[in-house]
Parts: sequence; structure tokens; C-alpha cells
Amino acid sequence: MPAHAQSPTSPAQLRESLALAGYVADESLASAVWLAGALERPVLLEGDAGVGKTALALAMARALGARLVRLQCFDGLDLAQAAYEWNYGRQLLSIRLHEANGTSLAEQDLFSRDYLLERPLLQAISHDGPCVLLIDEVDRADEAFEAFLLEVLAEYQLTVPEIGTVRARTIPRVFLTSNGTRDLSDALRRRCLYHWVDYPSLEREISIVQTAVPQADRSLIAEAVPFLQRLRRQDLIKTPGVAETLDWIRALHCLNHHALPEDLLTLVSTLGCVLKTREDRLKIGTDEVRAILEQQDIVGVASMSHSAA
Repeated sequence: MPAHAQSPTSPAQLRESLALAGYVADESLASAVWLAGALERPVLLEGDAGVGKTALALAMARALGARLVRLQCFDGLDLAQAAYEWNYGRQLLSIRLHEANGTSLAEQDLFSRDYLLERPLLQAISHDGPCVLLIDEVDRADEAFEAFLLEVLAEYQLTVPEIGTVRARTIPRVFLTSNGTRDLSDALRRRCLYHWVDYPSLEREISIVQTAVPQADRSLIAEAVPFLQRLRRQDLIKTPGVAETLDWIRALHCLNHHALPEDLLTLVSTLGCVLKTREDRLKIGTDEVRAILEQQDIVGVASMSHSAA
């Protein structure tokens, strides 16, 4: 891990730090994240899958030289998996060792921090230095788990009945992400700052690709990114995100393409990188690809004519 970096003093400085960490943020996103840090509040990032919500938290940890603690949420997530659990095996071993030695072991000795297994939430609260806590896809957990999160999000503390309240020594940067698979509670939303992470503009997506895939030809990026932007406007079951854009351009680069393939069958054969359902793959064939490319050419000619005027 790199040395701890000084916390950015403005949204503009945060954008620069994130850019150095490989993440291209727009002004509104940088402002929301910076304000969350300045106010010591969690930030809730909502948006479609693949638009860069998780990547932002990872980049923030790199930019700050902070420890990253990630809690991946899922249906059925409980306290023992998210916060802490007692090391019952070690407790039983201690009891047997004391019995073998003819000594007794007090209950308060059994339920001490020595026998506590720290899970992501307690790890983040207990960490002494800079820390980024990523609570990823919180919408996949149930409402009961949300209720448990409220103490952590509001007070940066965690209550363990057997030993008391554990308070954060250093306030972690907390990112919650949601793909919108269900509505989150008002109580959780009130404790967070909020930002909707949308699909990037053409200019920003080109910058993202150039940063993430610097080995790809500029001409390939200049053709592939507009194609993906227009592909997203099709009636698809799963709209490809930025992650799919990066995968596709890496794949085209690995196939030694310096621009989009002129042969439409070759191009269609690579779309498994961006179209992730059977229905979408069947829907986008050579005719649909040709129509997208022709529309792209028309827009390009119109833009050049406007520039010349």
C-alpha cells in the first residue's frame, strides 16, 4: 500500500487525485464524494450495473493510500458475516485447557476481544489509519440488515453486547453502492449523501477508456466508444456499462484491431463482451450493427460540416 496521502482540500483536487488513481470522475461526482468526506458522512451511489460505482471506492482507497475494507452484500447476509462473530472453537479450547490445568475461566475472559472474529464492519471501525469501507450492492441485502447498518452509518460505532460499544478511532470513508434492484429505506438514505452515477458522456467515456486501456489505438477507441453509446440506446434487456466497454476494447486490441472491424460478422462475433443475455445477442446481428454504424457515420459527417461552417 502506498504511503498515506493528504486528504484533498477541494473537489477539483479530489478529481486530480482520482485521475492519478485511474478513475475519471465528473465534477458533480467529485463534489458529492468530497462533501461526504468533509462532512464525515457516508455516500450512497446508485446507478445501473457497470457504471463505475465500485471502481470509485477502489480508486479512492488508492488515492488516499488507505486500507480498503469491502463488504459484498447478498440476500441472507447476517451480523456474523458482516460485523463480528465469536471464535467458539478457540473459546472451547481455552475452557478445556483450563479444565486440564485445574483452573477456572471467567465468563468475561471468554467474551473479550481476544476471542472476537472481526468481519468487514468491525474491521473498518477498529482500523487506526485511513480506511475506505465499501458496502457493495446494499440493495441485495434485506431490510433487517439495513436496520443494523444504521448505527454504523450514523455514529461510526458498533455495539457488541458482551463487551460494549466499539467506536471508530479514525472515521472511515464509507461508500454504499446500489443497482436499484429494490427500494432502500428512508432511514438509510437520511444518513447518507447521495449521488446517481449515470452512464458517462461520450467525451468522458473516451477519457475513461484511454486511461484504463492506454495500449489500445486511439482510432479504435474513437470508433468503438461512439458505437457503444449508440448500442445502449437499443431496446436491450441488459444495457452494457463502462465495464463492458473496457472489456470489448481490450478484446479488440488483443485481436490486433486498430479500428472497428470492417467485416460485420467479425464485429458481431466480439459482442459477447458487451451483450450478456441470449436475447440481446440474438437481437443485435449484422443488420442492426450496420444501422448503428451508418447512423454513426451520418452524425460524424454532420459534425464535420458544422465544424467547417
